[in-house]
Amino acid sequence: MATAAPSTAKLLAAPTATTATGPPSSPSQATSVATAPALPSPRPAPMPVELPSSDAQYLQNRRPSYPPISVRLREQGTVMVDVLVSDQGLASEAKVKSSSGHVRLDNAAVSAVLSWRFVPGKRAGVAQSMWFTVPITFTIQ
Repeated sequence: MATAAPSTAKLLAAPTATTATGPPSSPSQATSVATAPALPSPRPAPMPVELPSSDAQYLQNRRPSYPPISVRLREQGTVMVDVLVSDQGLASEAKVKSSSGHVRLDNAAVSAVLSWRFVPGKRAGVAQSMWFTVPITFTIQ
């Protein structure tokens, strides 16, 4: 084990020593080294993103109505709804991301979310349209 560490160090140091001490084999090689572009500047910090929200008290979003036939059939489940929230806080598009396993519940969830208002998402402090996932759970009590 003691011999592995020095040989690894020699392998790592060998390319550096060869390129640093060897003379250029032609004038064009010397020029290309001298005119090599500088390293790119570090990327700017990513802009902070605030996701849309539907749980602010002042929005007063109503719970989805439980389809009566689903209540009779004891259908329950959670629907994950993807909603496109506009920069005005309106739901402009909605689709089922993950089904509850019951089409009636899925449709009720999408209908409800399309009528909701949202706090719009923001990027660098500016409201923008963006997708947001809303879980809707249907349980019979």
